[in-house]
Amino acid sequence: MAAMIHSKYGYEPPEWVQADAHLDKWMKRRAKQHGAFRLEKNKKVVIKNERC
Repeated sequence: MAAMIHSKYGYEPPEWVQADAHLDKWMKRRAKQHGAFRLEKNKKVVIKNERC
């Protein structure tokens, strides 16, 4: 049995730690491509009706 390594997800085999690191990098890169961290994208435009 392989030695267990303590990661941020608990104790895991080394292969799982590498897979988790790879997925974390991929998810961060994917979110950056799609603008998940872009604040301008999430702002709403407020149109005020002045006739009321």
